[in-house]
Amino acid sequence: MLYYLFQFLEEQYELPGAQIFQFISFRAALAIILSLLISTIFGKRIINFLQKKQVGESVRELGLQGQSEKAGTPTMGGIIIILATLVPVVLLAKLDNVYVWLLIITTIWMGIIGFIDDYIKTFKKNKEGLKGRFKVIGQVGLGVIVGATMYFHPDITVKEQVKDEVAQVELTDTKTTNFESEKKSTKTTIPFVKNNEFDYSSLITWIDADYAKYAWVIFIPIVIFIVTAVSNGANLTDGIDGLAAGTSAIIVLTLGLFAWVSGNIFFSDYLNVMNIPHSGEMTVYIAAFAGALVGFLWYNTFPAQVFMGDTGSLTIGGIIAVLAIATRKELLIPILCGIFLIENLSVVMQVSWFKYTRKKFGEGRRIFLMSPLHHHYQKKGHHESKIVVRFWIVGILLAVITIVTLKLR
Repeated sequence: MLYYLFQFLEEQYELPGAQIFQFISFRAALAIILSLLISTIFGKRIINFLQKKQVGESVRELGLQGQSEKAGTPTMGGIIIILATLVPVVLLAKLDNVYVWLLIITTIWMGIIGFIDDYIKTFKKNKEGLKGRFKVIGQVGLGVIVGATMYFHPDITVKEQVKDEVAQVELTDTKTTNFESEKKSTKTTIPFVKNNEFDYSSLITWIDADYAKYAWVIFIPIVIFIVTAVSNGANLTDGIDGLAAGTSAIIVLTLGLFAWVSGNIFFSDYLNVMNIPHSGEMTVYIAAFAGALVGFLWYNTFPAQVFMGDTGSLTIGGIIAVLAIATRKELLIPILCGIFLIENLSVVMQVSWFKYTRKKFGEGRRIFLMSPLHHHYQKKGHHESKIVVRFWIVGILLAVITIVTLKLR
């Protein structure tokens, strides 16, 4: 809203300084400051409200050190993250941008699914919460919306670098860059490959080149899988104080760098990465989201005063998935979101091995002392804070590796 207000003031009254709101970097800086203030100042009021309504966490006895002390800690704290993200976005982002709207829809959609799950657990006293199939239906529904929008929406395009040297000279002579005009594309970024790009349509055009128009049949299911996998990974990671929020903040800031570079035609040309018109506006959203996560950590670090619940974890996972898809970096998720991946794999490995050994030997055996992985280290006697900080360090290392892959070809 403020973007349009200052644009009007500049055009109509030539207000000095109003033009500064045209810069993404300035609005992103304001967004992160505003989201930090909202999450820290109003976050405390929301926590007090949750305590007043007795929205406390019911902890299952798993034999973990310090677990009993967590009982009664307010949950549904994801509301803080959602509000602290959406308010700065509405105030500072360009609301006619398709990427911004896609992220707003993702936030509200996944937030509602997580809220229903937490509501059932807290007020209906049902520890299972929302049935798994309904969560999956919600995640699949979001995946369909995101996939269809990415594939069919006319404003979602890319600019590919010019291969023809003559055309390249003509473009550089007009003081632009080495890019062609905008066009629809199903290309994405792939690490460790010379040309650094992969086209989803190639999964079907090998049969017949005319099948390129049916690439959505491949693309949308892939998007559904990514949204479901990442949101579940974030959900599993939210097991000890500060782990999910801190890890997610590192991932989101990395994606913010990608969005800013990809949306800027000069930097994308200089760094030789895919240029995605209009995607730079996501930087404002990402800044607000990162500020909300860091502000939430003020109350979520050990000993936590509030838990994000599924309201927060499912929302965080959904947003990260959509950001990765929108910036065409979804194939980097196994590296960038390595913490989510290993948490997911630890559960799959544990359950699979237990079932296999029970069937073969009549007694289930375990790979880890407990899954997800962070509980394994708790069982080994490591303190929560040490586990969280070490996971953050690994997350930072993975983020650096992800950035480096853009130039390792």
